[in-house]
Amino acid sequence: MNHNSDHGNLEELRSQARQAGGADRIDAQHQRGRLTARERLELLLDKGSFRETDMFVTHRTQDFGLDERKYLSDSVVTGWGTIEGRLTYVFSQDFTVFGGSLGEVHSEKIVKIMDMAIKNGAPLIGINDSGGARIQEGVVSLGGYADIFLRNTLASGVIPQISAILGPSAGGAVYSPALTDFVFMARKSSYMFVTGPDVVRSVTHEEVDFEELGGADVHAGISGVCHYVAASEADCLYMIRVLLSYLPQNNMEDPPFVPSADDRLRTEAALDTIVPDDSSKPYDIRDVVRLVIDGGTFLEMHEAFAQNIVVGFARMGGHSIGVVANQPAVLAGVLDINASVKAARFVRFCDAFNIPLVTFVDVPGFLPGTSQEHGGIIRSGAKLLYAYCEATVPKLTVVTRKAYGGAYCVMSSKHIRGDLNLAWPTAEIAVMGPEGAVSIIFRKELAEAEDPDKRKAELVAEYRTKFAHPYVSASRGYIDDVIEPRFTRPHLINALEMLSNKRDSNPAKKHGNIPL
Repeated sequence: MNHNSDHGNLEELRSQARQAGGADRIDAQHQRGRLTARERLELLLDKGSFRETDMFVTHRTQDFGLDERKYLSDSVVTGWGTIEGRLTYVFSQDFTVFGGSLGEVHSEKIVKIMDMAIKNGAPLIGINDSGGARIQEGVVSLGGYADIFLRNTLASGVIPQISAILGPSAGGAVYSPALTDFVFMARKSSYMFVTGPDVVRSVTHEEVDFEELGGADVHAGISGVCHYVAASEADCLYMIRVLLSYLPQNNMEDPPFVPSADDRLRTEAALDTIVPDDSSKPYDIRDVVRLVIDGGTFLEMHEAFAQNIVVGFARMGGHSIGVVANQPAVLAGVLDINASVKAARFVRFCDAFNIPLVTFVDVPGFLPGTSQEHGGIIRSGAKLLYAYCEATVPKLTVVTRKAYGGAYCVMSSKHIRGDLNLAWPTAEIAVMGPEGAVSIIFRKELAEAEDPDKRKAELVAEYRTKFAHPYVSASRGYIDDVIEPRFTRPHLINALEMLSNKRDSNPAKKHGNIPL
């Protein structure tokens, strides 16, 4: 037996697998401005770290002439590698083979990698670029999708799961990314929809193209399906690497500590004047966030969706944190349906993966109106409330200005297990704003006054002096300390370390029933 020829054969088969759907199809992929499945993995993973599995797998279908067309690896590339030296499992759909369509062996390959990721406690990244189900395989391909969905669900909260959409993701294929923690899309080259433009046209007679129906900007800004929009494929894959730097490998670990050159005791005089004297004037809460975190480096997620609340990852004193902040520069920072859902989802992710939450509060309440009430703002506001109540990670809260009414309770208040609740002297913690309160408390007096407007202005000024400050709450212990804004960073870093061994738990249960 000639071993050399066997080695030759192995190399030949490997080279055949790497050819995927052939040179013409690879060229066509490049001409669309897209990379191939393996090129994407080269960019995503540390150089030379990718170990491919199931390279020799081929489909088993006899029908519709498919037995004449077999490709090694089929239409997905799977394996593992490292990102910044940390183990990561990956699959990357190959559009050059049967349009990346999912059939029996395609799903078996993904399922194998998912099972390994769950058993070994490492993140799973899926790169999606597929025409959908392989119609020739019929119901078998549907079964393949469902096998994947089950594992996405079982892995949820156990390992981080990230989806990159770098091409089409249509029909049933959208539900695997939707079950993962974060969805990344590339502008102008990725699309997600349950039913494509042709079906939409025939059913609802709407004329719509791929981009308008399910492009990156639509999902980032309108539907909220997408958490991060990248300018290019390379940028998308790089940003996934950045995101992973804030996350632990699994739910039994703490996130990585990265020592920072930024002084832990740094004070910022600019914070003392950042909140305008006129409490109806806006300011950008992201300026506050950047001034207190390490090096001003903030990875904002869901940036274009529900901009009245800001969420993202940062570090303080080297510790990874999740930031949630009301944004007074958009809709005065009110909580509405989308903002509540966006923040609730982020809070639950951080809680699942042991990432402390730092919440900056400037919220005048929930958005009034029939469209909000009819759309279920009660249900949606309750989601955020539920998420904060349930979370057992360290929870630090800084009230910069308004914390009114039910929204005060919801935003990580002391009463729902906030560990350290700080307020700036500009904080106004009250049942409602001075105007509204005076209109109710002094309704009768105002009705009888000679000059109602003048009297109202006097009463509002009195009420403001008496209640629009943090000291009533501080006297009750609802606020642990009132601090000068410039000292926010040292206070928060000290608190993160004080809470580093925090233990808290929820009553034993199968799971709660979040108000979905």
